[in-house]
Amino acid sequence: MKKIILLLFLINLILFNFAHINAHVNHYEKLKFLEYELYLNNKLIGNHIFYFNSKGSSITVKSEGNFKVNKMGVKLMDYHTKSTANYINGKLNSFKSETFQNDKNKHVKLALDNNNFYKIDGSSFKGKTDSKSSIIGSWWNHDIINKKKQISIVSGRIIDQKVKFLGKENIFLGNKSYNALHFHFLSNDNVPLNKKKINIHVWYDSETLLWLKSSYKKFGAWEYRLKKAEF
Repeated sequence: MKKIILLLFLINLILFNFAHINAHVNHYEKLKFLEYELYLNNKLIGNHIFYFNSKGSSITVKSEGNFKVNKMGVKLMDYHTKSTANYINGKLNSFKSETFQNDKNKHVKLALDNNNFYKIDGSSFKGKTDSKSSIIGSWWNHDIINKKKQISIVSGRIIDQKVKFLGKENIFLGNKSYNALHFHFLSNDNVPLNKKKINIHVWYDSETLLWLKSSYKKFGAWEYRLKKAEF
């Protein structure tokens, strides 16, 4: 029994290290388009689209996301966001976003300085963070599994995170089956599980490293599902 447990552990470790080694923005240089549908309690409420443009050593990623939640004719949630990220030689060089969330305007402006720190001007945080340990919290970039900190794409807030690899599993999106890598992201803070700022499950395709799906629970069951990808 001990040998079986050890073998399973080693297999998971090898799979995790394989994913870790291949997690790099340049891995997506041939990618042109990603579209995700957003569901709340299994009801379609919106979408999020990413446009990729590669030129030489530069990759620009523009995104737009929208969702609305209404109940009995009353608007409960209204969310619209736009962002632009620029990567040079695989490293994030700048990022900006504007978000309208329930009648509130939020923003982030980020730039890499000469000391390899991200200078952040956000609606919730203004300051710097080390670029080696930090990443903007956008799930399409598989490199997020390697970082200790997430930078909110909505407000610039920095959240310490820990990531657990849960193994490989088959998932279905539409009529297609994927061999996926399953990760659990948690904010690294001393609060109960249901109060953590980050508590989300994310799946990536084991071959292409495309973000396939993510799910979390907050006032209902939320799920992002890949609808379309173009290379």
